[in-house]
Formats: sequence, structure tokens, C-alpha cells
Amino acid sequence: MHHRTGLGWLVLAGVTWGTSGTLGVLLRGESGLSLLPAGGYRILVGGLLILGFVVLTRRLRLPHTASAWRRVAALGLASGLYQITFFSAIGFVGIAVATLITIGSTPLMVLAIEALTGRVRLTGRLGLALGAALVGLLLLAGSPPEGLALGDALIGAGLSLVAGASFAGISLLGANPDADFDDATGTGLAFVGGGLVVLAVATLFGPIGFTVTPLALLLVVLLGLVPSAVAYLSYLRGLRTQSGTIGSLVALLEPVTATTLAAVVFRELLTPVAAVGAALLLAAVVLTTIGSPAAHPRDTMEPELHP
Repeated sequence: MHHRTGLGWLVLAGVTWGTSGTLGVLLRGESGLSLLPAGGYRILVGGLLILGFVVLTRRLRLPHTASAWRRVAALGLASGLYQITFFSAIGFVGIAVATLITIGSTPLMVLAIEALTGRVRLTGRLGLALGAALVGLLLLAGSPPEGLALGDALIGAGLSLVAGASFAGISLLGANPDADFDDATGTGLAFVGGGLVVLAVATLFGPIGFTVTPLALLLVVLLGLVPSAVAYLSYLRGLRTQSGTIGSLVALLEPVTATTLAAVVFRELLTPVAAVGAALLLAAVVLTTIGSPAAHPRDTMEPELHP
């Protein structure tokens, strides 16, 4: 796959991830489902949809080696831990701050590891992109909630950093291939396992059931399909030719898409400061993608599955 094609898959992942907030809010309004179990259903349904697709198209490729099964377990743990910690962080510091810390910390973590391992080199362009991303996220997120207690702030920040580390783990896994790990089958298995874990944890904090209506079921399927199945498969496909650092920076399209959809669907118009922040995030993505070199190529095996 040409590295420009890989960038296209990463852009698709960032855009489709940005639909999760709108779909989640619509689902909560329709069914009363809280955010944490919604995150569990999101990846569980996404995993079932992926596995259903590969079975129907006869492209199921179960892992045969212990290393590939460990990768399935690691991806399931990382995706489940992300849902648990990110949505829990929202309860302590709000969506804006949780998003800022989670999405802002991920590229820094990935870059640090890939720089230490020699996979990427910090260039002036990459440094400028990181700076624009951090400032843009800060402006887009705005101010923390008023009256936020120090204890809540520390707990929320810690949970957000764990969420950022979880997504960093997904990025690093995707950028370092295993020939026996099929993206579609492996991701489907990981999501089913991760989703069940999230729902089990969610039962400790409240009910996980919801009012079942045709619209609620449609929203659950869309939540599993678009920001889960399509987004993650696109992301892993894009990482075949790009480093985890590049992938995590292009993923900054997620908050831009999310705020745009919020403005269109819920009339939550951006303030001038937030608009500048969104523009800086787009600038960071452009700086990342223009002239970015291909990462070490992934294995030559090219599955025919398209998310």
C-alpha cells in the first residue's frame, strides 16, 4: 500500500471517530443509557459486526500463534480500558478537560516511545505539529468547570492520562505488525472481549439496560459500526505505512469532527477562541501529513477486507 493511501485511511479514522459523541448523546436522549455502558456496547457491537462480516465473506482468519493471541488480548484490554477510564474521567472533570488531556497526551506518549526505539525522528515539522495540536486542544477545550475540587481534578486527570496511554498502546500495536494477526478478525475478537469487560465494570456503577426502541437500536448499531468498526479498521490499515506518532496526530481530526457535528446537530456553535483551536488542530494534521515519510513497511500480506 502506498503511504499516501495509508494517510487517507488515517484521515477516515479520525473523521469517523468524531461521530461517537453525537451518536452517544442521541442514544442517551432516546434510551436513557449512560456513557460508560454506551462505551461498552459501542465496541461490543462493533466487534460483532466485524466478525459477522468476515464470517459472511469467508475471510475469518483466527490467530494460530501465541504472539497473535497476546495481541488480541492486548488490543481488547487497551480498547476496554480506554472506554472505562475516559468516560469515568468525564464524570470528574467534564468532557472538555478529559478530551484535552486524553487526546493531547497520546501523541506525546507515542512519540517518546517511537523516538527511543528509533522508529521516528523528531523533526522541526513534527515538533511544530505537536505544538499546534496542544495549543489547539487547549483553546478548543476551553476552561475547566467552575468549582472543580482539587481531588476531582487529580482523579480526572489521572484517568484521562490512562485513557491516553491506552490509545497510545493501540497506536503502537498497529504500527508494529504481527504476520499472524489479521486486522479484521483480531480486532473483532478484541472488541467483543473488551466490550464485555466494560459492561461488567459498568454494572458496578448502575444498570446497563436501556429503553429499547427502533431508533435506540439503530443508534447502537451506528455507534458500533461508524466510530468503532470502520474507524478502528481504517486506523489499523493506515498504520501499515505510517508510524504511531503520525497516526495519533492525524487522529486529532476526531475533536474537530465532533465539535462540527455538535454545531450542526445540536446548534452548539463554537466560540471564536474555540474556532481558532479547531483551526490549529487542522493545521497540525496538515503539517503531519504533508511530506510525511512512510513508516517501516508492514508485512507484505494484504488482506482484501475494506472496512
